[in-house]
Amino acid sequence: MSRLGLIDYGMGNLHSVQRAFERLGATVQTVQCGAEMEGCKALVLPGVGAFDPAMERLRQGGLAEAITTWCDAGRPLLGICLGLQLLFEASDEGEAEGLGLLKGRVRALPRRPGHPIPHMGWEPLVPANPSPLLPAGSPESWVYFVHSYAAEPSDPACSTALVRFADTAVTAAVWQGAIGACQFHPEKSGPHGEAILRRWLAWLAAL
Repeated sequence: MSRLGLIDYGMGNLHSVQRAFERLGATVQTVQCGAEMEGCKALVLPGVGAFDPAMERLRQGGLAEAITTWCDAGRPLLGICLGLQLLFEASDEGEAEGLGLLKGRVRALPRRPGHPIPHMGWEPLVPANPSPLLPAGSPESWVYFVHSYAAEPSDPACSTALVRFADTAVTAAVWQGAIGACQFHPEKSGPHGEAILRRWLAWLAAL
């Protein structure tokens, strides 16, 4: 199994993500600078917290530039939760520029009576464009969300899964090129989340 580089910038639930991948047989090493990406087959960008402090930490450590160089070279990356939002150009949550690896903006979830924010709990994914995370014909997946914002990709083909919230459907997972990301927490989503991570690892192994 190839080595995964788990990006550590002080704002991710690294332990649970690392444990989830290790249970599936992956070798995981934490990455705190660009040089530590050497020898990795793919990167995982987790994240818990707010957009601006996360981007500040990524830029301070030189990780933002290293991640951009990595993805510009067509190398694989998986974002999780805030790690998905950071891939986009900007967010309603703050003023900082995002990584801009995916075109679009992160929007605040709509405020509707009876739909508390943050959106928290288990929800079924609504399949969109097939991807290695959610191939066509995949069984229904119930996964765990905790978020107040959701990405709005410029290209709808980027969305591989949606989730219903209030009177609309928002982005739950994206895929473009070799970049995939989940707004939900696959590492906290039991067998369904494990199946999604297993598919991503199988896709990696076939590269």
